[in-house]
Amino acid sequence: MEDLTAACGPRPVSDHPVILFDGVCNLCHWAVRFVIRRDRAAVFRFAAQQSDAGGSLLAMAGEPASGSGDSVILIERGVVHRRSTAALRIARRMRFPWTLMYGLIIVPRSLRDRGYDFIAQNRYRWFGRQETCLVPSEELRARFLE
Repeated sequence: MEDLTAACGPRPVSDHPVILFDGVCNLCHWAVRFVIRRDRAAVFRFAAQQSDAGGSLLAMAGEPASGSGDSVILIERGVVHRRSTAALRIARRMRFPWTLMYGLIIVPRSLRDRGYDFIAQNRYRWFGRQETCLVPSEELRARFLE
């Protein structure tokens, strides 16, 4: 977890939490759509790690500009969360019953991240990948950073 407020001045990176995802991963596309359908208050913003906006946010987080692609990254009030912690913090902001998933935060991060990493390392083989990044519909475009 890193605090980006110092790197960006006193303001957080965004007024909304930003989810950085692998833009060519089918599982990640499904997960973004899953979050959007359950985020009725439109709290989250999204950026593919491969996009210019994603690259800029990754650089501010100290990640390679291309992104590791194997981790979802949540930037919330200037703080960077990765892997299972990011996924659980996203679930915490969704509607019931998904908020209950946040209870898994009590499991040691090393154990949670092992499970997360296993899925991340096999996601292309199990779910496939796209040749291009996700293109949001016109109605969702405002929620994606460019």
